[in-house]
Amino acid sequence: MNAYLAYLVFPGFLFTAAAGMLASWIDRKLTARVQWRVGPPLLQPLYDFVKLLGKETIVPKGSSKITFLLAPVLGLVGVTFVSTMVWSAMLWPEGGFTGDLIVVLYFLMVPSLAVILGAFASKNRLASLGASREMKLMLADELPFLLAVLVVIIQSGGSLKLGQLMTYQQSYGMILGSVSGVLAVVVAVLTMQAKLTLVPFDIPEAETEIMGGVFVEYSGPPLAVFKLTRMMMLITMPAVLTLLFLGGVKFEGWHILWSLLKFFVLLLLITLIRNTSPRVRIDQAVRFFWGPVTVIGIVAVVLALLGF
Repeated sequence: MNAYLAYLVFPGFLFTAAAGMLASWIDRKLTARVQWRVGPPLLQPLYDFVKLLGKETIVPKGSSKITFLLAPVLGLVGVTFVSTMVWSAMLWPEGGFTGDLIVVLYFLMVPSLAVILGAFASKNRLASLGASREMKLMLADELPFLLAVLVVIIQSGGSLKLGQLMTYQQSYGMILGSVSGVLAVVVAVLTMQAKLTLVPFDIPEAETEIMGGVFVEYSGPPLAVFKLTRMMMLITMPAVLTLLFLGGVKFEGWHILWSLLKFFVLLLLITLIRNTSPRVRIDQAVRFFWGPVTVIGIVAVVLALLGF
C-alpha cells in the first residue's frame, strides 16, 4: 500500500479519526446509561468537532504563538503515527521493522508532550498548573507501563517487532493466558487510564478545580484538534493493548467478532473505571503508580523470567 494512503486514509488518520469518534460515542453512551440518561446521538462527536472548527481561534496575549498553535498538530501527528504502525502490524504482521515497538512507545508520549507544550506556551497560570500535573502524571505512569511491556518482550523471546509479537501469540496463546500476563494487563489497563487522562486521572484538566487546566486558553480549531486527538487516543490505546496482550486482531470468520469483543471490553473497562472512581490528587496518583502498580509490574517481570 502507498505510504501516503496508509498514513492519511487507512489505517492512518481518517480511519483512526472515524474509529475514535465511534469509540467516544460508545464511551459517552455507556456513561449516560450508567447515569440513567439517554445519551448523545451517534454523530454527536462529529457535530462537536465540526462546531469547534467554526469557532474563532483566540491566541492569549503574551503567549508563544507558534508553539501554542503547533502543539495540537504535534499531538495529532503523534497519535496518527502510532495508530498507523499498530494497525499495520496487526493487518500485515510480516511488515514493519525490528524495533518498531520502541518507536511506538516513544510516540505514545507525544500527545502528552503536545498538551504540556501548548499549556506552557499559553502563559496562563491555570494552564501551567495543568501542564505540570500532566508532566508528573506522564512520568508516574511510564515506568509501570514499560514494565508491563517488558513482560510481553520476555515471553515472546526478546522480540521488539510488533508483527512478531502478534504472530507469537497467535501460535502460543495470548500473553493474558499466563500469570505474569494477567498482572501485566492489570498494570497496562491502569496506566492506559492515566495516558488517556480520564477519571480518576483527569487531574491535568480538572474542570471543577482549574477550569479545564491545560485547555483553558484553547478555542476554535486548535481545541478541536486536541479533542480529536483525545478521541483518536481512545481507540489507539486499546489497539496497542490488544496487540501486546490479547493477540491482536484477525479479520477472518469468527475472529472478527472476537477482535471487536476485545476492543469493546477494553472500552467498557475505561468507562466503568471513570464512572465509579473519584478524581485523585496528583501526589496520590504518583504514589499509586510508583508504589503498588510498579511493584505489581516488577512481580510480573520476575514471573515472566521464571516462565510463569
